[in-house]
Amino acid sequence: MTVHSRTNTLLRPVIRPVASLREMLAVRRQRLTLRELDDRALADIGLTRQAALTEARRPFWDLPACISR
Repeated sequence: MTVHSRTNTLLRPVIRPVASLREMLAVRRQRLTLRELDDRALADIGLTRQAALTEARRPFWDLPACISR
């Protein structure tokens, strides 16, 4: 086993939670930004104001299925 692969193996349990937290925080920032869009911008992406607010209220750990692991 090389030093590099050993380091990766030892850090894997630490890296996964950190990566997950980063994903959660990135999704949270996107949801907060979504909340700030005006009605015209929301219409451009095919969302209603109510749908945007519903999405923005989701907790940060509630990731979309395409991101969750």
